[in-house]
Amino acid sequence: MPGLTKKRHTDVAHFVGPDGKLQELRRYAAVLGLTETQDSIPWRDAFPEFEGNVAGSLLSGYRHREGLTQVQLSEATGIPQRHISEMESGKRIIGKETARKLGVALHCDYRGLL
Repeated sequence: MPGLTKKRHTDVAHFVGPDGKLQELRRYAAVLGLTETQDSIPWRDAFPEFEGNVAGSLLSGYRHREGLTQVQLSEATGIPQRHISEMESGKRIIGKETARKLGVALHCDYRGLL
């Protein structure tokens, strides 16, 4: 059971719409005493360890999402397991045809792997 806190819960809202309406919404929110924050950062700034190997990190993430080992992905695509390991670690570039095979097996858009 949640305990009592000193502060009230804060809700966050995100809106999408025409620029004019969003500006109107911002003015109305300011009248109500609400403030706009910019507390999000680009994912590349949050995870600098992926610098230079975004495709390999995506491949590994897609593979884990599908619950597959490298061997299972190798069997599903016909790509040697050693090559999958090298692609995930950034030692091997993922070519277009290879990316297409991986995209089918991992149920993802292959263009993210290029």
